[in-house]
Amino acid sequence: MQKGRSTAAGLVLGFVLDRVFGDPRRWHPVAGFGSAASALESVTYADRRSAGVLHEVLLVGGVVGLGLKVRGLPMTALATWTVLGGRSLARAGGAMAERLEAGDLDGARAVLPSLCGRDPEVLDADGLARAALESIAENTSDATVAPLVWGALAGVPGLLGYRAINTLDAMIGYRNDRYRQFGWAAARTDDLANLLPARLTGLLTVALAPLVGGRRAAARDAWRRDAAKHPSPNAGVVEASMAGALGVRLGGRTQYRHGTELRPTLGDGPAPTVADLHRAVQLSEAVQWASVVVAALWAVTSGRCARRKFPS
Repeated sequence: MQKGRSTAAGLVLGFVLDRVFGDPRRWHPVAGFGSAASALESVTYADRRSAGVLHEVLLVGGVVGLGLKVRGLPMTALATWTVLGGRSLARAGGAMAERLEAGDLDGARAVLPSLCGRDPEVLDADGLARAALESIAENTSDATVAPLVWGALAGVPGLLGYRAINTLDAMIGYRNDRYRQFGWAAARTDDLANLLPARLTGLLTVALAPLVGGRRAAARDAWRRDAAKHPSPNAGVVEASMAGALGVRLGGRTQYRHGTELRPTLGDGPAPTVADLHRAVQLSEAVQWASVVVAALWAVTSGRCARRKFPS
């Protein structure tokens, strides 16, 4: 039980550090991991799934192994702060909304790359608002809920391992000519790692919808009706529940730097506006706060169950 309490306290402290300071501005460990992954790719790359599996195992296994060597409340708090990105997500969403309100499209386009990989130059104000809102929905899970869930389940190795998995998916988990085979393992591993966190995010979004003037029933119905249409088994859950909670319609023609995709429609309201983007940021932050409470309780409960099963 003591271990569970220590993990819970570390998760909460790390979450508070992220809310106060945001991402470390210099020497960010995730950036260092990305550089190491790029260097290793020059050695492991081949247009085969087996090469991608080796790349994934070496990097994620190495990070998890490092996590197994560090324990205790201070290290859990530090690891949690390192892997969370919720405060930066909220800041970027707020900055996008402020620039769109001011009619500063160039400024809004400059903010978009910090949220997602779409081509900002081809988007108008409505397109920027929709892109930002969809990114906030998905990254509420990826940047905060998922790390906390894995931290509650597996402590520091879970925190670091999840962030390694998610970072590799962002780097090579694409269906283009270079990564269709090599990035397959990264994409599928990320899908598996996010199955539980995405559904917790969806449940919290439904529960907290009234905080931003939404209806729980609308969020729940959009999830049930539309989530399966999305090509991602996890993004569909969080985006559909967010669309229903806000009473807006997401999806449609989506322009990325690598080309155009026609995404399924999620929700049945009007296209999102700047006001809806503000509401999305508020709902995201509420879900993040709720998720750290759930994760802390989960860690404590898991510690109690382990103590009962294996008494000292």
